[in-house]
Amino acid sequence: MLSDKIKSLVPISVPEYLIRHTTLRQLQIFEATARLGSFTRAAEELFLTQPTISMQVKKLSDSIGMPLFEHVGRSVKTTEAGRELYDCCRKIFDVLANLEMKVSDLQGMRRGRLRLAVITTVKYFLPELLGEFCTKHTGIDMALKVSNRDRIMERLSRDEDDLYIVGAVPEDSQISAYSFAPNPLVVVAPQNHPLVGERNILIEEIAKYPFIERESGSGTRDTVRRMFSDLGPLPKIKMELGSNEAIKHAVVAGLGLAVMSLHSLTLDGPQGPLALLDVEGFPIMRQWYIVHPKGKELSLIAQAFLDYALEAVPEKRQRMINNWPMLDFN
Repeated sequence: MLSDKIKSLVPISVPEYLIRHTTLRQLQIFEATARLGSFTRAAEELFLTQPTISMQVKKLSDSIGMPLFEHVGRSVKTTEAGRELYDCCRKIFDVLANLEMKVSDLQGMRRGRLRLAVITTVKYFLPELLGEFCTKHTGIDMALKVSNRDRIMERLSRDEDDLYIVGAVPEDSQISAYSFAPNPLVVVAPQNHPLVGERNILIEEIAKYPFIERESGSGTRDTVRRMFSDLGPLPKIKMELGSNEAIKHAVVAGLGLAVMSLHSLTLDGPQGPLALLDVEGFPIMRQWYIVHPKGKELSLIAQAFLDYALEAVPEKRQRMINNWPMLDFN
């Protein structure tokens, strides 16, 4: 029996001092700081204050008996001891994540946690899907990380979450990808813009107007720049903003035109403060994908959500077509 096998095992060497003086929370704080290279960014990710991050790192450093970071300008880099500890942290958290998955599987779909990391525009589409899924599985908790493409790809490379939703499949044979939902990109303007109501507007025409674009690292920004580069002159970029909501407000205020995901206009609908322009080459028909590292063993919860999301796509697509009949989604 398993219990007899456990009794026969030789006791392992336990680092008593570290166990008594080190907490998993400290290790989490250290891992985030080392990965991000910044106390401030670690504080933002973990929803803590910067002084709390600094204090916990100092306590951990005192327990280890060696400095874990050195300051390089405004950033921090791990020392040799810090690099050793970082490798150990990753192994510890991988083991704990696997334990959490196994326990969730033992509990079936009654309890557990689903960890998702998604690009920014997905936040307009995903909550409804999550709400429907959680209604069916009331004991499941959600951990949702929303960021731009570059940050999500960093998380994917470290396998920090169960599933990821991205706008382009990484050129990596070690990634499993599932086509998830359409993500049309459209040109938007304030309702009183002179081009509203015009048909078949040339790229050269809208390039005469100031444009607002997403920040560096955004997949939408890269796609739009390639589009303009292929079809005509690049527009004059008047402003760079880090969120779709900020861009919407700037466009309404008359600061410029923008290219946005159609999903970011869902709550306002066709009668909202933004108008869609009929521009050649638009909408750009992009696709969202659910991805995870190839060969990864998904928990029961993650597999159930993946199946549910893929089954829901046709109905969501048809609703989008009904809401925006003026657009060609083919």
